[in-house]
Amino acid sequence: MEAILTQAKPTSTLPLSKRLKLSTHAAHERVDKAIMALSPFTSLEGYKRFLTVQYQFQRHTAPLYEQADLCEWMERLEQRCRFNAVKLDAKDLSVNEDELNISLASPPSIDSLAAALGWLYVNEGSNLGAAFLLKYATQLGLSANFGARHLAPSDSGRGLHWRYFIAQLDAVPLSSEQEEQALQGAREAFKFVEALALKNS
Repeated sequence: MEAILTQAKPTSTLPLSKRLKLSTHAAHERVDKAIMALSPFTSLEGYKRFLTVQYQFQRHTAPLYEQADLCEWMERLEQRCRFNAVKLDAKDLSVNEDELNISLASPPSIDSLAAALGWLYVNEGSNLGAAFLLKYATQLGLSANFGARHLAPSDSGRGLHWRYFIAQLDAVPLSSEQEEQALQGAREAFKFVEALALKNS
């Protein structure tokens, strides 16, 4: 992963966050369908399948939240990591971490800081959309304090939490080539989650 980004003006006039949204729309829809195919909220067994996907994705992205250069560009980035919350959820439901690792798909490499931004975009966006998931989880007796901690909003609320992330994302100086790396990183992230969901279904 390179240490610095090239400070060059990208050719696109759209902010990176908008390009990411447009570029990953179809992939996002495929992931949504793959996740719901797990029947995550019809039973605790279904929810555990969903939790396995979340564990494996959060495990793969957790190192990004401690990456020095990324933390320099994104204030309090390390506080956004949800891997520990997922591990606590697994413990709440008596799911052994060894079980969560059994079906781990071969994770793609994240070999540049620009690509890492795309992965972070996907992960942070999933938290924004977790409000209705948490609502469904409560029907299984779960909550933001038990079993569904990783779906809980931040203290500042989902909307503000997301907007603050996007503002910082769009402020990172990227060349046109690096923006493409970020877009590809986001597509790879969605592809990885879809593969995890299909493997655990």
